[in-house]
Amino acid sequence: MFTGIVTDIGEVLEVEKRGDLRARIATGYDVESIDIGASISCDGVCLTVVATGTSPKNWFDVNISAETVSKTNIGENGWAPGKKINLERALKVGDELGGHIVSGHVDAVAEVLSVTPEGDSTRVTFRAPEALAKFIAPKGSIALNGTSLTVNEVEGREFGVNLIPHTQAVTNWGTVAQGDAVNLEVDTMARYVARLQEWQ
Repeated sequence: MFTGIVTDIGEVLEVEKRGDLRARIATGYDVESIDIGASISCDGVCLTVVATGTSPKNWFDVNISAETVSKTNIGENGWAPGKKINLERALKVGDELGGHIVSGHVDAVAEVLSVTPEGDSTRVTFRAPEALAKFIAPKGSIALNGTSLTVNEVEGREFGVNLIPHTQAVTNWGTVAQGDAVNLEVDTMARYVARLQEWQ
């Protein structure tokens, strides 16, 4: 489990096909504190660490299944060397819950429709897949590329968020552009509420 509060911007160093994909990601984390088998959210995708190292910089390796590729922007854009990705280590008991409960199980990919400066912040509008639109509500929480964000407005499949300068500085959102594909995970509570309503 995660909170959607990004704690490092990683960089994809290499990706190779070994049955599944295997990616090496550079990080500012102390890799000696990362256990093999630990979960790390990588642009919102919960991935399992299978190896670590420190040369030429701190890195960890993850395996990425075909199912994960099909549901995420790993498949849409492809991870290539140099790509910056949002990282968050798994939530520990007693940690501050600054965002919202995020599983790291990406539901689908959303498309960036527009990026508009608004004062010091940036307004970004997205289009979600039709099947997920019902889970997105104004003032609700959503995880986009692993970042816990608040939904401002919703109109059909389209919804908007505001990115404050701090968020843009400590995540990869500082380079967001129209047409980008982003990993979307709807709020778990919204999913269960919708499911309960189906049985009423």
